[in-house]
Amino acid sequence: MDFWFSEMHTPNVKLSIKVDRQLYSGKSEFQRIDVFESPEFGRFLTLDGYMMLTEKDEFIYHEMIVHVPMAVHPNVKKVLVIGAGDGGVVRELTNYPEIEQIDMVEIDALVVEVCRKYLPKTACRFDDPRVNIYYEDGLKFVRTKKDEYDLIIVDSTDPFGPGEGLFTREFYGNCYNALKEDGIMVNQHESPFYQEDAIACQRAHKRIVESFPISRVYQAHIPTYPSGHWLFGFASKKYHPLKDLNETRWNLRGLSTSYYTTTLHKGAFYIPAYVEELLENVEHEC
Repeated sequence: MDFWFSEMHTPNVKLSIKVDRQLYSGKSEFQRIDVFESPEFGRFLTLDGYMMLTEKDEFIYHEMIVHVPMAVHPNVKKVLVIGAGDGGVVRELTNYPEIEQIDMVEIDALVVEVCRKYLPKTACRFDDPRVNIYYEDGLKFVRTKKDEYDLIIVDSTDPFGPGEGLFTREFYGNCYNALKEDGIMVNQHESPFYQEDAIACQRAHKRIVESFPISRVYQAHIPTYPSGHWLFGFASKKYHPLKDLNETRWNLRGLSTSYYTTTLHKGAFYIPAYVEELLENVEHEC
């Protein structure tokens, strides 16, 4: 008998992946956590039945959420990561020697524990001495910070359940306050393709535009996320993601990547017409 994991992307569309075995299933006080092994995507993590990452395509998401701001900001010393219990964002950040401190705030300690055990390809840098892990609510944590971080990466789950508070106007305003005068915030911005996801995408964009003087959206193509077309938000007090991109400086680092390049960086901000229209509609309301 064949076993399949299925996730509903809309009431009429679902993604199904053939599964060899289930490696873990458990419940924390916040959510259900499952890890599966599949012949096509390797191991993958789901929270409350929603795909979070697979070993085969996680590099796309993690490279794009980390290297885009790092190629723009000239001097990142202190980073706040909200969510990211799988470790992929921390893994990418630790490639930068100039970063002195990485504060990671994850509400669910069990996610980190499970990923350390079953997803060692992403959860491989938690023991870096620059990394501090705080098991608490990201919304409450950031509320107490002022003028402290050069970069904030919001690697949240979807805008319902434990991640819901990370899509509010209050949260983005608090992120603005927690950043230094030239700080950058990057967040996962949902998919623009299916209607329900597009509404969440618009809502997040509207709230970020209201909070930051510079706000742009960029894209990546991630096979296991709804529609495969995913957006990220780039918000900054000072730096523009294209005008302030320093290609030479970033390329001289010699970092090994499988998706991100500085050429792709530029192209990622040129989004399809329907997405431009989606975002402009809420920008005009601000």
